[in-house]
Amino acid sequence: MKLAISGPVHSRFQDPSELRFILLMPNLFGFKGGVQVYSRFLLAALLELFPQASYDILLKYDQPEDIQPWFQGDRLRFHCFGRWPRLAQSVLMTGQVLRLGLQHRPSLVIATQVGYGVAGDWLQRWTGTPYWVVGHGLEVWNLPPSAQSRALQRANRVIAVSHYTRDRLLREQPLDPGQVGMLPNTFDPEQFQLGPKPDYLLQRYGLRPDQPVILTITRLGKTATYKGYEQILRSLVALRRDFPTIRYILGGKGDDRPRIEALIAELGLAEQVTLAGFIADEELADHYRLCDVFAMPSKGEGFGIVYLEALACGKPTLAGNQDGAVDPLAGGALGCLIDPDNLSDLQTSLRQLLQGTYPNPLLYQPEALRQAVIERYAFGQFRDKLARLLAEEGLRPEAIAPHYSATLN
Repeated sequence: MKLAISGPVHSRFQDPSELRFILLMPNLFGFKGGVQVYSRFLLAALLELFPQASYDILLKYDQPEDIQPWFQGDRLRFHCFGRWPRLAQSVLMTGQVLRLGLQHRPSLVIATQVGYGVAGDWLQRWTGTPYWVVGHGLEVWNLPPSAQSRALQRANRVIAVSHYTRDRLLREQPLDPGQVGMLPNTFDPEQFQLGPKPDYLLQRYGLRPDQPVILTITRLGKTATYKGYEQILRSLVALRRDFPTIRYILGGKGDDRPRIEALIAELGLAEQVTLAGFIADEELADHYRLCDVFAMPSKGEGFGIVYLEALACGKPTLAGNQDGAVDPLAGGALGCLIDPDNLSDLQTSLRQLLQGTYPNPLLYQPEALRQAVIERYAFGQFRDKLARLLAEEGLRPEAIAPHYSATLN
């Protein structure tokens, strides 16, 4: 990610050069899961809104040598704990938050994972510093009484990435509705655009341009079986009768791969399934363009950035209707929502999507589909929603200059 920033923004409440943020994040430069991508966009938005502020960014898993020179300046300081053992990482990270907070009273602490909110809780109790905690999905659902849940409850603001996560938080935790704000995920429209099926991927996977392709990109972990890729595999047994040349490309890596390989063999799907492994960022958009349908019928998704990326590439998209995926698909207006436990429903919907008969014509209008998701979820909307939430803390940029830019590569 590179952040190109220019032009002044002035706060009505205090000198912008005196503003100080402490951001607690898992990592920014290594593994790029949903929380990491969200954290990058959050930092990018803050830098657009308050470029004159000071930032201390604490990264639990990154190491100093991982830091990429995508932003230069004395006001952006990284503190990395990745070279330490896991238990020491948490202790040292908390200690650094307290040290920084006591030396230079920050304007706001933001933790992009609930576990990091404990440090914000300690600092608030000692100094009164306000802090936010971002709630994504599974990590804040069914959260038992603990230091994490207490930090969540005492946070000045809990940020939910989807309506589903917000509703669950309010149902499961003693939170005030006004305490829980909404800041959904975003994506980079410049990276994810319309285009033909890439020749190099057709050759790599031994495909013809007219072959129907279903794509899922996710983590293949034993704790991520809720993602729904097993259901798609079972659906292929019936779908290949209607689509003899169908191919399912399952991208991602993890410790569930041996079980998936065994299931593919058991179902006799060796010719229909390709396990693509890890997909690099530079090939991600091309993989979306390769498919005819993007499908991930999850039932434990906090939001699902991959849905936005697929929609931005103009692809009909299928998700489960029991989790945060309802938001990126706008309740079904931008895609197909199904009961992820109903195999027959999944088969029927995939068949309709591949045949072009699913009863939502927008899914077959790539330009309009792309524009619709941009209007709802592009970075500008994310930044402006963040600005409104920050204004409630007394941290309000006077204007967002049109020549501002955050280039995310």
